[in-house]
Amino acid sequence: MRKAVLDIGKTHIKLLFLENNTELASFSCKNSPVIGMYSQCDVNAIWSWLTETLRSCNFTASVEAFSVTTHGAAGALINHIDKSNPTGLVLPILDYEYEGVDSCEKDYVTVRPSFNETFSPSLPCGLNLGKQLFWLESHYPKAFSSATAMLMYPQYWAWRLCGELATEVTSLGCHTDLWEPLSGQYSTLVEKQSWHGLFPPLKNAWDCLGTVTDEVSEETGLPISCKVYTGVHDSNASLLRYLKLNHNKAFSVISTGTWTILMQVNGNLEGLGNHKDTLSNVDIYGNPVACARFMGGREYERICAALGGNIVMSPTQQDLQTAIDNLWMVTPDYSNGNGPFGGLSPRQYCPENSSSVHAIATLYCALMIDRRLDDLDAHGEIYIEGAFLKNQLLCALVAQLRPHQKVWLSADNTGTVLGASALTEFEHYDGSDIAVEPCLASNFSGMEKYRANWLFRINQSN
Repeated sequence: MRKAVLDIGKTHIKLLFLENNTELASFSCKNSPVIGMYSQCDVNAIWSWLTETLRSCNFTASVEAFSVTTHGAAGALINHIDKSNPTGLVLPILDYEYEGVDSCEKDYVTVRPSFNETFSPSLPCGLNLGKQLFWLESHYPKAFSSATAMLMYPQYWAWRLCGELATEVTSLGCHTDLWEPLSGQYSTLVEKQSWHGLFPPLKNAWDCLGTVTDEVSEETGLPISCKVYTGVHDSNASLLRYLKLNHNKAFSVISTGTWTILMQVNGNLEGLGNHKDTLSNVDIYGNPVACARFMGGREYERICAALGGNIVMSPTQQDLQTAIDNLWMVTPDYSNGNGPFGGLSPRQYCPENSSSVHAIATLYCALMIDRRLDDLDAHGEIYIEGAFLKNQLLCALVAQLRPHQKVWLSADNTGTVLGASALTEFEHYDGSDIAVEPCLASNFSGMEKYRANWLFRINQSN
């Protein structure tokens, strides 16, 4: 089957064409918010790029299935009855990093469910989708009231393609405050705010919603027989392949990109509330998954910039050992309030413009992954997916820091795309296409001392 997958990340957008899980063609572009009424997702630019790319690709006319995966913390308030507005939006889709959302915090806490109900931590800006909706309703009540549906971000793009409405649990249960993972129901926030009628019926991520509309077929070159699937939250797309492979086993998947999301399957939810930025997402079957997060890709970039280096993922072993020997390091927070140490002032204990800039950023991210795994009480095998695969020494450091857990590396860096692709034939999918290779642990001397010093300096800055 020939397929297309649209992967909308926070900083990059990809469109891939695949056949029998073999990549035929890949296209990408930058994704940046735009300023209007507030900082917002640039849906017009995304749609223009998507349609132009589809029109220009020779594979488009033979695509049989289309699936979408996107970042979380984004939702679309639409009026699907109004055919005069091609985007359907009654309000722009809010950029979750927009700090103005925090202005409603005092009022929002009066209606926000407890962590024990939603397993969703209180996060800055618009990272809790429920807070986004609350802020939008209070600031733009007339436009908000004109919405006929609230679509999670993957399902918004599926609707643009096929005209069918759906809700899906991986995005709904992604630190939104809107979902109860244990009961599999909407939270009390949805009831209090009378939002229940905005959410379309729940569909499985692998359900076929319909085929592309005549208008989309004409605009893109996709055949009118092309099936459109419900779609999935991006880190859950990385996870779903391993769910098929590891039946009833405890294991962790680390999905890396702008965000590093650590997911412990068959783990314990009870201790999550004791740590910052830990939560329960839900997998494609609706089962709770213990998670911890930090902005790995974003922090790596900011550390390199702060120390005067270019953003590359290629430190040398000598640079790493030099940084370890001299205890050159940086401490959190480089993400404006996220992760286990969100809110701390970042500190530098190292020279700038040295050859060890990338080594210091690498050590920081490896130690953050190690800390997040501890916060999850992680056990079982570890699988690393995504952007950090480009940094082999970072992965090797994780293996050195976790000597009692076997670490595996995805043999490709498109786990999210392959997971989304698997949705189109999911009932027959068994995970056997996953290619992983063992990660050999590094053997840097002084690493235990370096980790202890890093944690000591963090505690000093609290």
